[in-house]
Amino acid sequence: MKGIVFNLLEDVVCEHHGAETWELLLEDTGLDGIYSSLGDYPDSDIQALVAAASVRLGQPASDVLRWFGEATMPILKSSYPELFAPFRSSKAFVLSVNTIIHPEVMKLYSGARCPFFRFEEMPDGALRMTYESSRNLLDLAHGFVAGAADAWNEKVIIERFPADSAQGNDILIHWFSE
Repeated sequence: MKGIVFNLLEDVVCEHHGAETWELLLEDTGLDGIYSSLGDYPDSDIQALVAAASVRLGQPASDVLRWFGEATMPILKSSYPELFAPFRSSKAFVLSVNTIIHPEVMKLYSGARCPFFRFEEMPDGALRMTYESSRNLLDLAHGFVAGAADAWNEKVIIERFPADSAQGNDILIHWFSE
C-alpha cells in the first residue's frame, strides 16, 4: 500500500482524536509510523493500524474504515482540487473512479494498486457499486463515497447489497436531492 494512505490516516486520526492517539496506535502495533507518501508498505500495516484503532476507539474495524474514508475526502479535495473540479456531483465523481481518478492516482503514485469498481444503475436510480480488490477494503470505499457526497453537499444512503450480506463486495448508493 502506498505511503500516502498512511499519511492520510495519520492526518485524520490526529485531527479528530489528537496526535497522542496516533502515537498510541503506533505503540500498540509496534510500527514506527514513518511513511513516505511514494513508498510501498505492507497491507498488514494498515490492517494492524485499523485493528488498533478499533480497540482504542471502541468501534468495529468496519466503522473505523468508513470513518477514515469519509474524513479523508476533505483533505483529498483540498490537496488535489484538479481531481474534483470537473465534476458537478458526487455521483459523477464516483462513476469516474476507474477512468479518471485512479489513472491520475497512478500517475502521482507510481506502482499504486488501485481497486476496480463495477457500476450498475438500478431501476430506482440507485447505483450498485461492486468492489474488486484483494485488500478487502469495501468499508473504506464506502467511506470515500460518503465523503464525496459531503464534498458536494449531497445526501446519500449507502447500504450493503444484498442487504443481508456483511461480507459481500457490493454497496448500493442512493442519492437524494434536497
